[in-house]
Amino acid sequence: MLTSRLQHSKFDEIKINLLSGLTVALAMVPEAIAFALIAHVSPLTGLYAAVIVSFITSAFGGRPGMISGATGALAVVMVALVAQHGVQYLFATIVLMGLLQILFAVAKLGKFIRMVPHPVMLGFVNGLAIVIFLAQFGHFKTTNSDGSVTWMTGTPLYIMIGLIAVTMAIIYLLPKFTKAIPSTLAAIIAVTASVIYFGLDTKTVGDLGSIAGGLPSFQIPDVPWSLETLYIILPYALILAAVGLIETLLTLNLIDEMTDTRGRPNKESMAQGIANVVTAFFGGMGGCAMIGQSMININNGALKRLSGIATSAFLLSFILFASKWIEMIPLAALIGVMFVVAEKTFEWGTLNLFGKVPKQDVFVGLLVGGVTIVADLAIAVIAGVIVSALVFAWEHAKQIAVHVEIDQQGQKIYSLNGTLFFASIANFQSLFSIADDPEQVVIDFKNARVVDHSALVAIDGLASKYRAAGKKLQLRHLSKDCYDLLVNAKDMIEINLLEDPKYRVSDDKLA
Repeated sequence: MLTSRLQHSKFDEIKINLLSGLTVALAMVPEAIAFALIAHVSPLTGLYAAVIVSFITSAFGGRPGMISGATGALAVVMVALVAQHGVQYLFATIVLMGLLQILFAVAKLGKFIRMVPHPVMLGFVNGLAIVIFLAQFGHFKTTNSDGSVTWMTGTPLYIMIGLIAVTMAIIYLLPKFTKAIPSTLAAIIAVTASVIYFGLDTKTVGDLGSIAGGLPSFQIPDVPWSLETLYIILPYALILAAVGLIETLLTLNLIDEMTDTRGRPNKESMAQGIANVVTAFFGGMGGCAMIGQSMININNGALKRLSGIATSAFLLSFILFASKWIEMIPLAALIGVMFVVAEKTFEWGTLNLFGKVPKQDVFVGLLVGGVTIVADLAIAVIAGVIVSALVFAWEHAKQIAVHVEIDQQGQKIYSLNGTLFFASIANFQSLFSIADDPEQVVIDFKNARVVDHSALVAIDGLASKYRAAGKKLQLRHLSKDCYDLLVNAKDMIEINLLEDPKYRVSDDKLA
């Protein structure tokens, strides 16, 4: 009985991963074609990349269930290179990109992705969800005979909207009745069958370009192997390697959180590097993790390597044997799938965080999301990390601590620790209890640093308060600049040429 249950469970797992792989493959076709066209290369160049990168990363990578292939984030970087130097230089660049990613993995740098702050992760996820959503509207445009592009209107638009609505309804409602088949796959099949049966005139995958082809063939990039070529491709390879790794490792982090499992960033980086080297030698445009397709896979419950391998196998079979039927799939069905992906990827809970979390975290999340939408993923994440680091440094710098003791002579000694500047003045002033202090008070700046004019004003103000209270204040271990610039507290400074620190103060009087 137990053996039968285990066999049944294993069968269900295999079925889920195979059907999810088919669903993902269907969703990848129009995206691979679109990204190839963005990069100014043939549709098969994008599809071959999807086949090879998906297979290698799924079989040997560090995050089972994650789907990789040709992506828009990489395609937009490739445009200028292909336009100026041609597709062969692109293939050479992808080889170098892969080698750089392999070096990244060998150096075991993948662990640092765990240090990306949570607000950056939220911005990354929400930004890409919006990018996925907005990207679908390109399919609502038509190219006229004169080459101009206009938005769809009238009956074609209504049919498209109706089919998208039906697709989304099936995806959301079917799991309430049965989970025998992934609802995304069921929606694609049902909408495609309806379009064919009723003869509806709507845009299909075939309108993007033909996917028919043969097996990819091995070819060495036809470029001069010289330093001049290296100078051309190296900047692009660095950017592509960085963008690919950032998108992949952040997606890996996201899936780890969603599934409460732990991927292996260095192993995934190594697999991606190898995949890119291989795909370049077989006419592919390279790739990285695809958050949209990965979310389809994860939401289907497909967490095994089999799902990604199946995706690759199905894609190849489409190219070799089933192009005629795949090109009949209405784009509306795939748009509906991606709309659902965008909705499920977006962290709606972040909308409730306004006013409940630090303003800095909200700002970083909005910054990363905004830059992801309007510019580039790598720039967005790097900017987010830098701003988060600056915010941390700012908040840390504002902290100024004190150790208080009474010495044998009855003096109260305040030993400061931290940086005194305009942002930490309020904390500094709150450290002293002038009315309760004894007649003799010492403030020791040995482990503190006075930075700017505002800090000097604060020290002068404190000196005036102690003087008004009739108490004797002594200031120790201040720099010469402090002595020169202080007014009210100048006669309270104890000078020790051997122990006093030597640093400059930011003040216009000494500028």
